[in-house]
Amino acid sequence: MTTTEKILFLSSIIPFDCLLTVRALGGLLKFLGRRRIGVELEDYNVSVPILGFKKFVLTHLVSIDQDTYSVLQIFKSESHPSVYKVASGLKEGLSLFGILNRCHCKWGQKLLRLWFTRPTHDLGELNSRLDVIQFFLLPQNLDMAQMLHRLLGHIKNVPLILKRMKLSHTKVSDWQVLYKTVYSALGLRDACRSLPQSIQLFQDIAQEFSDDLHHIASLIGKVVDFEGSLAENRFTVLPNIDPEIDEKKRRLMGLPSFLTEVARKELENLDSRIPSCSVIYIPLIGFLLCIPRLPFMVEASDFEIEGLDFMFLSEEKLHYRSARTKELDALLGDLHCDIRDQETLLMYQLQCQVLARAAVLTRVLDLASRLDVLLALASAARDYGYSRPRYSPQLLGVRILNGRHPLMELCARTFVPNSAECGRDKGRIKVITGPNSSGKSIYLKQVGLITFMALVGSFVPAEEAEIGAVDAIFTRIHSCESISLGLSTFMIDLNQVAKAVNNATKQSLVLIDEFGKGTNTVDGLALLAAVLRHWLALGPMCPHIFVATNFLSLVQLQLLPQGPLVQYLGLAKGFRAGSREIDDTLSPCISFKTMETCEDGDDLVFFYQVCEGIANASHASYTAAQAGLPGNLIARGKEVSDLIRSGKPIKPVKELLKEKQMENCQTLVDKFLKLDLEDPNLDLDIFMSQEVLPAATGIL
Repeated sequence: MTTTEKILFLSSIIPFDCLLTVRALGGLLKFLGRRRIGVELEDYNVSVPILGFKKFVLTHLVSIDQDTYSVLQIFKSESHPSVYKVASGLKEGLSLFGILNRCHCKWGQKLLRLWFTRPTHDLGELNSRLDVIQFFLLPQNLDMAQMLHRLLGHIKNVPLILKRMKLSHTKVSDWQVLYKTVYSALGLRDACRSLPQSIQLFQDIAQEFSDDLHHIASLIGKVVDFEGSLAENRFTVLPNIDPEIDEKKRRLMGLPSFLTEVARKELENLDSRIPSCSVIYIPLIGFLLCIPRLPFMVEASDFEIEGLDFMFLSEEKLHYRSARTKELDALLGDLHCDIRDQETLLMYQLQCQVLARAAVLTRVLDLASRLDVLLALASAARDYGYSRPRYSPQLLGVRILNGRHPLMELCARTFVPNSAECGRDKGRIKVITGPNSSGKSIYLKQVGLITFMALVGSFVPAEEAEIGAVDAIFTRIHSCESISLGLSTFMIDLNQVAKAVNNATKQSLVLIDEFGKGTNTVDGLALLAAVLRHWLALGPMCPHIFVATNFLSLVQLQLLPQGPLVQYLGLAKGFRAGSREIDDTLSPCISFKTMETCEDGDDLVFFYQVCEGIANASHASYTAAQAGLPGNLIARGKEVSDLIRSGKPIKPVKELLKEKQMENCQTLVDKFLKLDLEDPNLDLDIFMSQEVLPAATGIL
């Protein structure tokens, strides 16, 4: 195989869009190659034989690939509309994550995204999430939910603050944020202590938000001077924390009047030509005598004054050290730097106190983000009318009563709910037919989204939903075309179906929409039938499949077996008569559904309701008319379709043929009338051979 062929083959097995998976697999192959597993005694040019790949999913996690996330619009990134934020990244578009993300803190949003990327079938975890959502949906708990959400808005990026503390890069704003975060956490603790402790999350917050939080908040509140810190843009402490610092600050505050008195005495000893002077304090330099520059002071030698040490010239003022300023340096020292150093030492001690209790802060973030996510899901469930799903490990499949598409119902003026059920006696494969634009794709996505929402612990848009043991969701609904992939549209479709065929188990949900339309009709129909028959042959190991198709020949030509699955499988070895396994195999494996419509003259009325049965036509002509195609084209297309269906030959349209003949005749006549018959050089034989005879085939 060439490199391109290898990549095409592996793209149906390895998710190349998941970089971590590819890197992990590369590391594993490198490890096997170095250890030479299985070929230890062979020559070094003999490589380790890799016979295949098998994907292992972590315990309780449901496998969902990136194509499924994309086609179900679980996530959808869009460019930001603001010209100021185009370069900064993307924003969330109309997606399931977008409508459910009502989190008030950044870490809640991150946790919600993590839950979406890691759906689970751990019933204990799912039910614990649903219990919290159900509690906040009670009308009497609405005020409590709003209060908790306000408190959660003050929970900020604690890990970043702790990291800065470890590096001693703490900012003034970090202390403010940490103070608000800790006090908000204490508010959450007090609120949760008044809530039912039978709910595990409330119990955890009430117990694990310990008195260490109160200690941290008390220390920060008693030590940090927030107003002074903001004014000076550095860490400052409140009065009465350190007597030495307080004394130095009092000295620093009294310096202006004291220095004025020193300057008056200095002026008495200066040259009478000097009108005024001042004594100033500059941090890191000390006390200096400041004299205005006089007109005769031109050269540097003119700056020298007896008894004074010249320091520098700045803004037409000369700065000197005198005996008194040196005495002040020795007596008072560098007050500003001393205060700053001592306050920095206090900040370091405070940081050590906070870092010693970092574990409780990390736990605060974990539990607060979890509460934030569940409050967001409860808010969405309240506004959109969602209901609590049930989980039945014994049920292989899903059962949904009057389900709705969570995104489409927000965009459509009216939305018709539909039920779905697979497994038990309802069969494992649903073949859905119906006219174009009748809602088949929306129905498939609806089933997938409701199942997904239940697997992340959210309420779902349905009257009732019972979710069985689902270990993966596979889709072939939309082709994510890309030049960079180097794959044709049909090859992408085949890859998506190959993933489902190679990896789906009896607990998997498979959604297939219009597979086979990317190639010749006969070949596409044959591939679809072959895939479905392959799954049928698996017997009780067949996944739960929803297939939407316009290939009505799939039914008309009886390409799929009819009747119970046991007729095509035979009794599996080891099954006992009367056991549950036998009952499952005896259940009808295929059921046919259609989208209900009604013809009203030339119009087609869509009811968007799923019902038992098989569509008798695709009504493509009606859809073409809705799209704005000319009526004559639609009529001709319908005529050709009827001829093909009846097996009759297709003849050209007589009116079009006559119009073409008349155009050719008129063209030939115009050319003849332009001839000059009296011209002796005119050769009529040439005209006949070059003009008349070639045009005769298009005229006769």
